[in-house]
Amino acid sequence: MDFEPSDDQRLLLESVSRMLGDTYSFAQRKGYSATTEGYAPAIWSQFAELGLLGLPFAEEYGGFGGGAQEIMLVMQAFGRVLVLEPYFPTVVLGGTAVQTAGNADQKQAILTAIAEGSLKLGFAHSERQARYDLTDVITTAKRQGGGWVLDGSKTVVSHGEAADKLIVSARTAGERYDHDGITLFLVDAGAQGVARRGYVSRDDTRAADIALSNVAVSDADVLGAVGQGLATIERVIEAGIAATAAETVGAMEAMNEMTLEYSKTRVQFGNPIGTYQVVQHRLADMFMTQETGRSMAMLATMSIDNPDATQRAHDIALAKVGVGQAGRYVSQSAVQMHGGIGMTEEYAVGHYFRRCMVIERLFGDPAYWLQKLADEVE
Repeated sequence: MDFEPSDDQRLLLESVSRMLGDTYSFAQRKGYSATTEGYAPAIWSQFAELGLLGLPFAEEYGGFGGGAQEIMLVMQAFGRVLVLEPYFPTVVLGGTAVQTAGNADQKQAILTAIAEGSLKLGFAHSERQARYDLTDVITTAKRQGGGWVLDGSKTVVSHGEAADKLIVSARTAGERYDHDGITLFLVDAGAQGVARRGYVSRDDTRAADIALSNVAVSDADVLGAVGQGLATIERVIEAGIAATAAETVGAMEAMNEMTLEYSKTRVQFGNPIGTYQVVQHRLADMFMTQETGRSMAMLATMSIDNPDATQRAHDIALAKVGVGQAGRYVSQSAVQMHGGIGMTEEYAVGHYFRRCMVIERLFGDPAYWLQKLADEVE
């Protein structure tokens, strides 16, 4: 894959960067996070106007027909300013699920609404007891009349409180850890029996725990084939890992720039700290680590469209570990280089650190993914 941006991709990146430069200073972001929604609805509307919400969707759904590389560029730009809007759960996670498993009617209705900015999605798969095991689903869906009834709970659903629809995984057959028997359902977030408890995550983004009690859905709300939802869930997680890897790269770029500038202005023992060789070496290490992370994020992006599921899973695992390690080193070094100010709420670098730490554990911590890679050679 050629990662040199095309002219259209450069224009996309320039327009996104320009818009974020005007609307997403650190002070503005703090204001957005303090609102009831936890983000700025006006910014969401601007995303729709720029075509970002329909970026990966086909033109027939109001999209631009982009792919993983375009998402990578956008998420990298988002990472540089720590965007709070529910782009990731709606366009990346929810959009991937609908594109992968949705029928023609579902795609037409849902993807079109996402592209125009009138629909936000939440991907509700994780359960409290499951840790990172995608097959550990105890939420149930049982046949009742001409539809289904869902019972169970989901946890840490990104922007779950703001979602208009939830994509919920539930077990329709089999035992707790069986690969088969998991089905995806489209559930109206305001449906009877759906309870949402929203909260602020450690990185200032919003999440929610979802309780489902006797929630009725129809056959038209089934996303994909009954009992065959795991493959779609795996594709959604892979897309999520690739997108957040790109976001981490953007965050590392911002932290490196802040740290370099700070080293030029912070005076210690009569000289800017950037004049000391040990600081220069650390700055060089941070930059090299950032570029290593960038190459791993590119690997994840390149892998998304690989039809070989085994090779795709291997490359995604490598990228997840590599980007996580890079983000941890750069963010910890940035905080350390800033000294005490780096730990304060009033200074931006600590917020980047927290976002990178949340991403590192999203969809599985490093130990989980290293074990997956180790299992391949046993």
